[in-house]
Amino acid sequence: LMVGLRYLRAKQKNSFVSFISLVSIIGITLGVSALITVLSVMNGFQEEIRKKIIGVTSHMQITSTSSSVNNWQNIANIVQSNKHVLAIAPYVDGQALISYENNVSGVMVRGIDTTLEKNVESIQNQIIYGRYSSLDAKEFNVILGYELARTLGVFVGDQITLITPNGQITPGGLIPRFKRFTVTAIFNTHMYEYDSSLILISLTNAQKLFKLGKDVSGVRLKVDDVMITQTIKEDLINKMPDNIIITDWIDQHKNYFAAVKLEKKMMFIILTLIIAVAAFNLVSTLVMTVNDKRSDIAILRTMGATKSSIMKIFILQGGISGIIGTSLGAVIGVVLSINVGHIVHGLESLFGMKLINGDVYLLDYLPSKIIPRDVIEIVIVSILLSIIATIYPSRNAAKTNPAEALRDE
Repeated sequence: LMVGLRYLRAKQKNSFVSFISLVSIIGITLGVSALITVLSVMNGFQEEIRKKIIGVTSHMQITSTSSSVNNWQNIANIVQSNKHVLAIAPYVDGQALISYENNVSGVMVRGIDTTLEKNVESIQNQIIYGRYSSLDAKEFNVILGYELARTLGVFVGDQITLITPNGQITPGGLIPRFKRFTVTAIFNTHMYEYDSSLILISLTNAQKLFKLGKDVSGVRLKVDDVMITQTIKEDLINKMPDNIIITDWIDQHKNYFAAVKLEKKMMFIILTLIIAVAAFNLVSTLVMTVNDKRSDIAILRTMGATKSSIMKIFILQGGISGIIGTSLGAVIGVVLSINVGHIVHGLESLFGMKLINGDVYLLDYLPSKIIPRDVIEIVIVSILLSIIATIYPSRNAAKTNPAEALRDE
């Protein structure tokens, strides 16, 4: 340990060797910090989008193989027998066109009972203009997403026209239904998918609009633990009629979460290769160091140092370089991960451009979440790669013949 540390601190006779050693440490530092930052951002995206998806789409949904569910109260009674279910709310879903002046856009209409719905989802906390409770009134009121309102050019108090395909059949063909609604609130979930296409109306108005009578499209559930929804689903499905379908937030966005999981694994592999390249730069550094220290190695051997001792000296020298680079990278990576949102916001303000576009990345800001397990795994992999890289030059150092090395001294 003493000799290895001394070699690490001492200036090499060949300045190029010192430069390569410094480059190796910097390379490991950059690789580790980049990997921690990227994985933290991906974790942050996954966490934020999951929260927003759950807030808008509910933990679980019960629908029917037919177009509607009748006597939803009976379904609610069965669901309440499960201790994990905290709240239940009926809803009506349908597609329509929304028109304001010369602007038209396709939307997803959701009819809700605000009294029950507020216990199931958190969209009432995303209202930025107007009142969520405005849907309780008898009038035909509507709540729009922020991006949709901006696209149409509407604000609270404006009247829009909702056009549904559930119209009347006449000798001239199908005539769509037109209904005027007053915009009474605007929400902003910061998820473009919902802010640009979702509108909320009262459950009663939705039933009238889509000619459902007392039926609903389904029932939304809130549970005490979103990570056990699959278990809850298995329990409830056995108690339900055959025509009932139960899905949870994972089923509804299975492709997205599978894609994020695969991307995270691939990014870990790709960025680990960057660390590997930097770590294996230590091979060239140690090979040149061994050539530089051949006479020193020979003297140590004549003083009684064993081959394993010589190997340990250079393994320690390279391993400590890897540890230094890894430690610096871990610190820089954690600091960057904590402040990456502020850094991106600062860059956006500095250059006057939007780097995180909501309609592309689903979020209009850059979240980050540090998972200690990820950091630990990255540190361990980096140090192991650094140690593995030292084995070949260390074995060559141990094979040095003292007589041949000292012949020309």
